[in-house]
Amino acid sequence: MSADTFWNNRDQAQKLIDESGALRKKIDPLLNAEKQFEDFAVMIELGEEEAPASQQKIEDDLKRDLVKFSRELETIELKVFLNGPHDKNNCILSINAGAGGTESCDWASMLMRMYQRWAESRGWKVDVTDALAGESAGIKSVTMLMEGENAYGFAKAERGVHRLVRISPFDSNKRRHTSFASVDVIAEIEETQEISIPPNEFQVDTFRSGGKGGQNVNKVETAVRITHIPTGLVVASQTQRSQHQNRATAMKLLLSRIFAQRIDAQKQEMERFYGEKGSVSWGNQIRSYVFQPYRMVKDLRTGVQTSDVQGVMDGDLDEFVNAWLRAGCPAKRMSGAAEADEE
Repeated sequence: MSADTFWNNRDQAQKLIDESGALRKKIDPLLNAEKQFEDFAVMIELGEEEAPASQQKIEDDLKRDLVKFSRELETIELKVFLNGPHDKNNCILSINAGAGGTESCDWASMLMRMYQRWAESRGWKVDVTDALAGESAGIKSVTMLMEGENAYGFAKAERGVHRLVRISPFDSNKRRHTSFASVDVIAEIEETQEISIPPNEFQVDTFRSGGKGGQNVNKVETAVRITHIPTGLVVASQTQRSQHQNRATAMKLLLSRIFAQRIDAQKQEMERFYGEKGSVSWGNQIRSYVFQPYRMVKDLRTGVQTSDVQGVMDGDLDEFVNAWLRAGCPAKRMSGAAEADEE
């Protein structure tokens, strides 16, 4: 970066600056932790030389500082688990209502709000790229782009089927209902040599956007739908005001879905070879949210549970996500194609 010719190529220079910043974010917290650890040792030595009356105050200060230090170490530790090839990428999170009509659609909309609140609490940007409203309430499906540091690394812990048990507000007899919704999480992938789509392999259709908006929304065909002919994958984007922006967003979605499909195919083959039961794609229930007759959210993979249902629905998911990352095995299975190839 100190070379005279560094700024001759602005794009390359910006990539190096971003890479340098990413490395500093990894190294600086560790160096600061080491320095703070040395400071604790010095404080203990000094405290032993103090009079007994002063030692109690030093001990209280150390205990307070150690609590904060432990939290910082946990944050550093979690970043160690985010070592997959695409963990640092933005992510595309999709929610699909299961069987159950209005009740499942309402559950899908509740999950959408929960993930929006969670992403905002982490300082991520959330953009709804496509949504299909339910017939009476809620949503049948929604796709959201989450942009932020390690968005995919953290959000991939949520991939699976989520189960809700509650007394349905749509049932006049006040009976208890069970609803399901699936959550799929894939990394946002840019078109590279690793994955590219020849122009003759996809079909682009335009249509008018639905829902609320200005004059442009419902009068001009700004929404874009792209179909990948070999696989039959279909993606759509209709939230941007211009067709060009929607096309770019849809293309990113398609690239990411194709890449995720290839990873799943490799993992399914590896699981078949090793005789592993289950699939990494959605279809396995991962978490239960019980509103009645008692209140509890329990992750069936890690055993983590809490009675603070309202807190979870307001986006307090870090306890579940962090436990899943520390579990190790699921993170290894879902971190990317590179790990599957090494196995």
